[in-house]
Amino acid sequence: MRVLGIEGTAWAASAAVFDTATEEFVCETDAYVPTSGGIHPREAAEHMATALPGVIAAVRAQAGAPIDAVAFSRGPGLGPCLRVVGTAARAIAAAEDLPLVGVNHMVAHLEIGRLLSDVEDPLCLNASGANAHLLAMHGDRYRILGETMDTGVGNAIDKFARHLGWQHPGGPKVEAAAADGAYHALPYVVKGMDFSFSGIMSAAKEAVDAGVPPADVCVGLQESIFAMLTEVTERALALTGKQSVVLGGGVGQNGRLQAMLRSMCAARGARCVVPPARFLRDNGAMIAALGAQMAAAGQTIAVDASAVRPRFRPDAVPVRWRAPVPAAPPAPGGPIRGAEAVVESHPAGVRKLRVPKAYRHPTLDARLRSERTTAEARLTQAARRVGVPTPLIRRIDPDSGALVLQRVGTRDLATAPDDEDALATVGRHLARLHTAGIIHGDLTTRNVRIGPARIYLIDFGLGYHSGHVEDQAMDLHILHQSLAGTTDAPETLFEAVTRAYAAAGDDAVLERLAEIDTRGRYR
Repeated sequence: MRVLGIEGTAWAASAAVFDTATEEFVCETDAYVPTSGGIHPREAAEHMATALPGVIAAVRAQAGAPIDAVAFSRGPGLGPCLRVVGTAARAIAAAEDLPLVGVNHMVAHLEIGRLLSDVEDPLCLNASGANAHLLAMHGDRYRILGETMDTGVGNAIDKFARHLGWQHPGGPKVEAAAADGAYHALPYVVKGMDFSFSGIMSAAKEAVDAGVPPADVCVGLQESIFAMLTEVTERALALTGKQSVVLGGGVGQNGRLQAMLRSMCAARGARCVVPPARFLRDNGAMIAALGAQMAAAGQTIAVDASAVRPRFRPDAVPVRWRAPVPAAPPAPGGPIRGAEAVVESHPAGVRKLRVPKAYRHPTLDARLRSERTTAEARLTQAARRVGVPTPLIRRIDPDSGALVLQRVGTRDLATAPDDEDALATVGRHLARLHTAGIIHGDLTTRNVRIGPARIYLIDFGLGYHSGHVEDQAMDLHILHQSLAGTTDAPETLFEAVTRAYAAAGDDAVLERLAEIDTRGRYR
């Protein structure tokens, strides 16, 4: 089968022909470059209209054989650009009586990495201009385990670059400047497997305005943002039990981000897949490759039902081109390796060591390990004082990142996350924490321990004190995403949590939760 793929979500007017028999691509791209500022949707769409006929004709001429289907980037992306691409794809499909396939751009980033590497079941970090999120297959679709709660990673970096007067795209210029700079500390914001870039962008701009050398701020920017992305990727690996990571998106071309991910994966014994740069940035090849899989699985679309979807979320795509993926089996006995720490047996219970992370800048790593070890000890005890079962702290050493804790429970909730009674108890625990002004910060199913008579909350390392409904609602949101990424009926299960929370907590928190759930990109 030969499939024509047409990409045009934002800046890249790109087309490719993929031959499934040889697994070879012919691909051409004509990139839109704004004369000033960022991407202007109208100008980008005009570029698409002008450039696409030429790139489509070029790849078809190079392929030298008829095509069997037409695939196009249906979304997410800029509406004006998507409409140009959709019109081109429909015209070819109708004129030549060919099947039409509407491809999700973000899923295509993942699938091209799978195709090029032959990994079966990876976790995918998509780091693109307009987005940043973690995808993992569970059941019959890709689930979003974590994502930006405000702006995309590339857009955030571009905004900082524009503040310095640097022309779009800003990412390569920030990377080049960082080669000559020294580390400058900036905010570091992760919330479970979600993250935020707006605060770090503001701090970076303020630092430059205050006289900090731009090169130093560029170092701090990269070290903070890419460490955040690497940390949440490792947290997702620990939660799901996946053994490989595929990097996707234009920001994935950054050498420092690639180095961090490779370092983290090597330390965990996981495989790290970094496609060649031409497949990381937006390209028609990834649309053609996924289009071929979807066409073979019968996932075509009628022309009159092929309207573009600018806010097309990857978890809205039924995956029929590969077998469903069940939840990972429980980890075998022995030391437990989480995202930050190794937990092993100790005469007093368990010893938890926040191991140094080679991927992080040493100054940043030492700060986070010390702060989080101290926070875990303090908040674990504070939670117990307000009636939430937690392990006793036997010993703490913030300098080494070590804690000795009481052994509690017999299993993680993650080993049987469909326990609605346990989840209801977690909802009540959270309401009690929040009433006392305590935020857990990383409440996944791995951080709930089930015992014969009690249910314990553990790992308060990302926690803090706050009485704000935003922070309290994020606690619930993190648990919701954990269930969405690892269970077959997440909404039913999470309803058990919210019912119990509503009976004991503040209705305003649940109202804010509903609003937070709409912030994910393209909701």
